Amino acid sequence: MKVNIKKKSKERLEFEINGLTTALAGELRRILISEVPAMAIEWIDFHQNDSVLWDEVIANRLGLIPIKFDQSFFNMKDDCKCDGKGCVHCQVNFALKKKGPATVYSGDLKSSDKKTRPLYDNIPIVKLSEGQVLELEATAQLGLGKTHAKWQGAVVGYDTSEKDGNKYDFIVESACGLPAEKVVMKSLEVLKGKLDDFTKDVERLK
Repeated sequence: MKVNIKKKSKERLEFEINGLTTALAGELRRILISEVPAMAIEWIDFHQNDSVLWDEVIANRLGLIPIKFDQSFFNMKDDCKCDGKGCVHCQVNFALKKKGPATVYSGDLKSSDKKTRPLYDNIPIVKLSEGQVLELEATAQLGLGKTHAKWQGAVVGYDTSEKDGNKYDFIVESACGLPAEKVVMKSLEVLKGKLDDFTKDVERLK
C-alpha cells in the first residue's frame, strides 16, 4: 500500500492511496467523518437572553462552532479518570456576557483553558439591540460525529478510476478544530484499532 500526498494545507488534505480495497476505503471515510474525537459545546446555562433568538437556537449555533484543542491532553468523558464527573482533562468551561447594541461573535467566548478556544473569532452568533444582554456559561467536551454532527471530524470524498480499481483519491476537509492532517492520522489509529480487535476475535475462534 502506497500513499502519495497531492496537496496539503491546515484545513484540507488531498492524497492518493494505492492498494486499498473498496471496503477499506469506505470504512476510512466513515471513520474520518464520524469516529474522530472532536471538541464541541454540549451544555449551556443561560443567565440572561434578551435577544430575538430563543435559547435553543443560540445553543445550536454555539454547538456548531469548531473549537481548537490539544488532542493529546483531553479524554472522552466516559474514558476519563474522573469517571465522567468532569475535570480539566475531559471538559472546558466557557463564559460569555455582552450588552447591545452589538453583534456577539465566537471570539466573545472566554475559555477556562487558554489553549482551548474557538478556531475562528469572527463567527456571528446573534445581534443584540440597544440594552439587550446575552449572558451564559457553557461546557465543551469531546464527542463523535456519529453521535451528533457538531462533533463531525471532516467532510470527506474519494474517487477511483475504472482502469485502476485499487487506487483511491481522497479529499479531506477538516470540519472541527483539528488540522486536516491530524484528523487523518487519528482516523488511521481508529482503523488500526478496529482491525486489531477483529484479529483478536478471529484468533479466539481457533
